[in-house]
Amino acid sequence: MSDDALDPASFASFLELALDEDRAREDVTAAALLEGDGPVRTAEVVAREDGVVAGLALLEPLFRLLDPAARVELLLEDGTRIAGTTLLARVTATSRALLAGERTALNLVQRLSGIATKTSAFVEATMATGVRIYDTRKTTPGLRHLEKYAVRCGGGCNHRMDLADAAMIKENHLVAAHGRRGPEAIAAAVRSCFAALRDEQLLYVEVETHAELEAVLEASAGRRGRVVVMLDDFEIGDIRMAARQVRALGADRPALEATGGIKLDTIEALASTGVSRLSSGAITHSVKALDIALKIRA
Repeated sequence: MSDDALDPASFASFLELALDEDRAREDVTAAALLEGDGPVRTAEVVAREDGVVAGLALLEPLFRLLDPAARVELLLEDGTRIAGTTLLARVTATSRALLAGERTALNLVQRLSGIATKTSAFVEATMATGVRIYDTRKTTPGLRHLEKYAVRCGGGCNHRMDLADAAMIKENHLVAAHGRRGPEAIAAAVRSCFAALRDEQLLYVEVETHAELEAVLEASAGRRGRVVVMLDDFEIGDIRMAARQVRALGADRPALEATGGIKLDTIEALASTGVSRLSSGAITHSVKALDIALKIRA
C-alpha cells in the first residue's frame, strides 16, 4: 500500500476474516426468506451527516467475496467532505450478498469515515499555523493500516507504522534498560539507539522536562535532523520556551512535537507555540462513527 492510496486487494484476507466473524455465509434470515441467492438488486450507501468519507474503496472487494459478479459504483472519492444526506455509492449484487455484507461494510466505512472526520477537524483548527497533525499507534488491532489511511484521508499524517519502523524512547524504555528515568538515562538511550539504527531511520524521544530536552539535544548533536523530540504534557509556556531553544540551533535541530492529551478545544493554542507537529491518539481511538446506511432499492 502506498503512503497516499488504498490498495483494496491487499486487504482481501482481512475482509474475509471480517465476513467470517459475522458468519455472513450462514445468514439464517436470508436463507429463510430467499430462494437461492435471491434476485440481483441495487443498494445505495448513504451518509446521513456531515463529515469526511473514507473506506469506500473496500466496498467492491468485500461484496465480491460474497458475489463474484457484484458491481460497485463509487460516486465520491475517499477524503471527500460531505454535508448532510449524501449518496456515496451504489452496490449491485444478489440479494443474499447485499444482506450478508451490509453490516460488515457499514462497520468499516462508518469507523474509517469517523476517523477521517475527526482528523479533518484537528487539521482545520491548525491550518493557519502550518503545524501538521500526526496519529499514534493507538489503533484497533488488525485495523492499523486502514485507520492510518483514514487519518490521511482527513488531511493528517502518519507517525511510525509499527515498532520496526523507527525507534521511540519513552519512560518505560528507560526503566527497562537503565532502571531509572531522567536526563542521564535519556542521553544513554539516545546514544545506544543511534549506534543501532540505520541511517534512514528516525529516532523519536519523549521528554517530560527541560532537563531531559537538554540531554537529548546534547546526545544527538550532529544528528538532530533524524530526531523528533516529543514534548509530553508540557504546559504551553514551556512548549514556547522549548521551541525558541530548538529554533536557535539552526539547521542541526530536531523536529519538535507536542503530545499528550491533545484535544480539539486546546489544539489551536498548542499549534501557535512554535512546534511543527502535534500528535494525538484521540483521532483514532476516540472517534464517533459517521452515520451511514445501506438501503436496498425496491
